[in-house]
Amino acid sequence: MLRLRLRLPTLGQRLAPTATTCGSPYLSSVRFKRSAAKSARVSAASGSDRSAALTMAIRQIESSFGKGAVMQLGSTKIAERVDVISSGSLSLDLALGVGGIPRGRVVEIYGPESSGKTTLALSCIAEAQKTEGGVCAFIDAEHAIDAHYAKALGVDIDALYVSQPDSGEEALEIADTLIRSGAVDLVVLDSVAALVPRAELEGEMGDQQIALQARLMSQALRKLTGSLSKSNCTIIFLNQIRQKVGIIFGSPEVTSGGTALRYYASVRLDIRRKTAIKEGDQVVGNETVVKVAKNKLASPFKVANFDMMFGHGIDRQSELLELGVRHGLLKRSGAWYSLAGNDEPIAQGKAKAKVFLQENPDIAKDLEGKLRQMLFEPAATQEEVEKAGVEADSEESE
Repeated sequence: MLRLRLRLPTLGQRLAPTATTCGSPYLSSVRFKRSAAKSARVSAASGSDRSAALTMAIRQIESSFGKGAVMQLGSTKIAERVDVISSGSLSLDLALGVGGIPRGRVVEIYGPESSGKTTLALSCIAEAQKTEGGVCAFIDAEHAIDAHYAKALGVDIDALYVSQPDSGEEALEIADTLIRSGAVDLVVLDSVAALVPRAELEGEMGDQQIALQARLMSQALRKLTGSLSKSNCTIIFLNQIRQKVGIIFGSPEVTSGGTALRYYASVRLDIRRKTAIKEGDQVVGNETVVKVAKNKLASPFKVANFDMMFGHGIDRQSELLELGVRHGLLKRSGAWYSLAGNDEPIAQGKAKAKVFLQENPDIAKDLEGKLRQMLFEPAATQEEVEKAGVEADSEESE
């Protein structure tokens, strides 16, 4: 006797109405459209939930840390063009790409002895006092500032605040207090190598102190960077170079104070003497080369060349002549110089042309203003600057 077994669905089981069981492909397409619409509604709901969650998170952050703790980048002053302080050298301002040293940042100037580090820093102070009417401070850790030389460079010594601290901790604490006040525009610290930790001062001569200065600088920079940005104050660290022992490949030069400063610095300037400038047998200055070793605001590795005269600082008249000819604001025919649009010569030879600009400060100021407008204004593109330089070079060759 043949027995047949039928498997019936148990209680709770449902027979899915597939295309095979129902025998119609239309029903399967309808189910697919319904599931797609449902998933779209779920994703839209999840998107609105994400936006609401983000708004709630921002409100919670602002209630804990204050309004402005989290902002959109385009609605903040961070997106605006950075303010700068002129270095006192047109060539260096051009090499920096933004027209000077940035405000609210850390800047390092390093180089060999007698290369012009302090002179360049004092020139920045003079420019900040003249053009911005800014308040400046000079922390003299080396105890070697010369008031007469600073005055000769154009620094208003009566308005310059000077501190000569006894230890590195004291110097950095003074700098931090001045920056946090929000009333200082520029602080110069001369120099990192002279920041002696208090433990080293209290110890015996010859005691081995491991990386005290590097740890001191690392801690100080962690505190200073936030204060600098909020107060829009710039700090310039002057630094010396040392020689590594046993280096075969690569440069043996290294700056003192550890590696923290080179990370925190937005701009690093390597300044060197190139050749001596002589009048007869007497050396009256040096041709100086400054390389932008690091630049977070523009292209790095650009080089600026200018003359630095003893007792006078940066030779601005020489820069005006060179850049004026290069960008078509001055004409040079042989040894004769003349203003653009005026065929009448102003002087014969570079020395007499410099004297002419010294005796006519209005012409020099107008020439510098035109150069800055041409080179540093946003309307002047890089192509226009290069075109002006090419046209000036072609006129010289003719």
